[in-house]
Amino acid sequence: MKRELVHASCVAFPSGGGLGIAPATGGALSGPVAVLLRGPSGAGKSDLALRLIDQGARLVADDQTELGLADGALLARAPQTIQGKMEVRGLGIAELRPLSDVPVGLVVDLVDGRSVERMPASNSCTILDVRLPLVRFDPFEASTPAKLRLALAGCGAAVDTGLDADDEPQSPAASTEEDGEDGEEEMGGQRALVLVTGMSGAGRSTALSILEDLGYESIDNLPLDLLQPLIAGGRRSVALGIDIRTRGFAVAPLLAQLDRDLNGAGLRLTLLFVDCDDTILGRRYTETRRRHPLARGRPVTDGIAAERTLLSPLRARADLVIDTSALAPAELRHILAGHFKQQGADGMAVCVTSFAYRNGLPREADLVFDVRFLQNPHYEPELRPLTGRDEAVDRFIAADPRLEPFFAKLTDLLTSVLPDYRGEGKTYLTIALGCTGGRHRSVAIAERLAAWFATQGERVTLLHRDLEEVHSGRPEGP
Repeated sequence: MKRELVHASCVAFPSGGGLGIAPATGGALSGPVAVLLRGPSGAGKSDLALRLIDQGARLVADDQTELGLADGALLARAPQTIQGKMEVRGLGIAELRPLSDVPVGLVVDLVDGRSVERMPASNSCTILDVRLPLVRFDPFEASTPAKLRLALAGCGAAVDTGLDADDEPQSPAASTEEDGEDGEEEMGGQRALVLVTGMSGAGRSTALSILEDLGYESIDNLPLDLLQPLIAGGRRSVALGIDIRTRGFAVAPLLAQLDRDLNGAGLRLTLLFVDCDDTILGRRYTETRRRHPLARGRPVTDGIAAERTLLSPLRARADLVIDTSALAPAELRHILAGHFKQQGADGMAVCVTSFAYRNGLPREADLVFDVRFLQNPHYEPELRPLTGRDEAVDRFIAADPRLEPFFAKLTDLLTSVLPDYRGEGKTYLTIALGCTGGRHRSVAIAERLAAWFATQGERVTLLHRDLEEVHSGRPEGP
């Protein structure tokens, strides 16, 4: 048999069941099908292979793959010296159960994301006289595993696995039907579909990466005509990025598709719009020296204005709008984790945050309370360099006779309204407390309120939006 050793990693999918996507073509590959991941040293072959294995694929070979020709099919196996071995950076050599002599159905060249074409022509390559489909992906992009499965499904890889029951791969999140649970379903057995859209530069890609960390299958810029096949064949909850660069994007058809195809499809659908202040968007484009996709040789501000007009119907239709103008990535993660909880996280999550009025209101806040009426530690020289987390500052604020009546009324109010928020189906409530500088009073009261929520058995997250800010020495007075 003709053989060839190539510098590539190789993983095998157990068939349509592992792909979770119906084939785009009429034919089908029989049994498990392998994907060849090609690239130079350091290109990310092992990293991508490990993520695919974590999602249900099986190792064939790491870094070096032996290819052979049999009955017109290109078969992949590991050289004997590295069979079942995979180098995992930070851990060393991992021992895995490999598959061997698996027919190759797709070749993936791993390249830098800047060289990946948005609308590539169909490509192929020839290995040992076998012509195979070829795609080029960035191995480190969050949506690459999902794109790879879509590309493989387009080759017709959706048939019975051909593996013995003992060999059936299990991802860490998977569970069996016998135990009556589906590890990939969310919210009481209903899959979630989060459509993530918004202004370019507002953080849509960051939101998709966070949702992927939360257990969603995250895909960016999927052509809209592939949306229905994707959600029809899978079991996982999906976060799908859609913006003006998406193939076939137009607001009116997208809204029509939401009404026609997605509502009533057995999914819990959320349209998330990620927004940002125009001035901050312009600054981000200037700092990164990127061109706005709608500017077309004109100033960035023109592109931002055109995009905002184009997307205004989507923003109006959105189930959730998150403004990232003053949000750090960690804060965005907290907000998304609260809204898009996974199975087992019951009830409503509460976020308590302090803030500085001079930096503006937190735009994501549901309830805002002003604590600038309390005595200000800033005017005490020994307290000025401290924060509301320090015991001395907390004692000073607690000595204010106005604090206890205010806090009692605040907790009474929250006790009465929280059941109503739950009754309306709200899964995440943000309560903001503000003072002038966001350093003393608001921090101390936020700490106190978060501790109270914990005593009530609530799931609470505590943030201090402006505490780490470098202060100019401006007084925090009323």
